[in-house]
Amino acid sequence: MERKKNKQPKLHLKKGDKVKVIAGNSRGKEGDVLEVIIEKNRVVVEGVNMIKKHLKPSANNPQGSIQEIEGSIHISNLMVIDPASGEPRRSGKKRDENGKLQRYFKEHTSHKKA
Repeated sequence: MERKKNKQPKLHLKKGDKVKVIAGNSRGKEGDVLEVIIEKNRVVVEGVNMIKKHLKPSANNPQGSIQEIEGSIHISNLMVIDPASGEPRRSGKKRDENGKLQRYFKEHTSHKKA
């Protein structure tokens, strides 16, 4: 019996989303998603997790240089910012009347005991 391989896991982030970092060195920063690396469950976010890349001297760049670029960050350390309210929210997916999957943002509820 052959086991089917998953084509592509469904992630809660996509390119162009505005996100907030909730854990790690860049905690509290916000930015837009530039790239989603599905195989590693990582995301590149604009202005977050900056790393220095050393470039060797070449014909175009005879001096060589050190460039600052965005490094990837694990998807679990990010929350999507709800465009309607402007706050980070948990998101889910549900089908609309046409049967197409739509993303929705869950309401924030506190866990107070009555």
